[in-house]
Amino acid sequence: MKLILTQEVTGLGGPGDVVEVKDGYGRNYLVPQGVAIRWTRGGEKTVESIKTARSSRAVRDLGHAEEVKAKIEGQTVNVSVKAGETGRLFGAVTVAEIAAAITEASGEAVDKRTIAVDHAVRTLGAHQVTVRLHEDVLATVAINVVKA
Repeated sequence: MKLILTQEVTGLGGPGDVVEVKDGYGRNYLVPQGVAIRWTRGGEKTVESIKTARSSRAVRDLGHAEEVKAKIEGQTVNVSVKAGETGRLFGAVTVAEIAAAITEASGEAVDKRTIAVDHAVRTLGAHQVTVRLHEDVLATVAINVVKA
């Protein structure tokens, strides 16, 4: 199935890209979520308009991403959670909680979809997360999970 992406999809492409995916993935996930539209011959005009807007935005976004990286990289962000006597958490720290903590600490809005955690954070202490601010800009942030 051929689709035109309207938003960034990790591992697939960015807005305006024409991609070939399996029918089920396109029909059951990408199109209903609004991140892609079906490709048609008339859709080529849509692709060109999306790519034009994307290229003009890319330069501006790259500069902003570099500024945000300078603010958040190297920072240690505290995340307060409930934990037992042994320091084991009740559940895991979610990327939404991490995004909220980074946003609160830096003043810059960070989307939870841009945060990559290598392993589930289930213990107190220091952990590392990666934030993808732009396709070319990655920031590493240290989080410190503390007992609430």
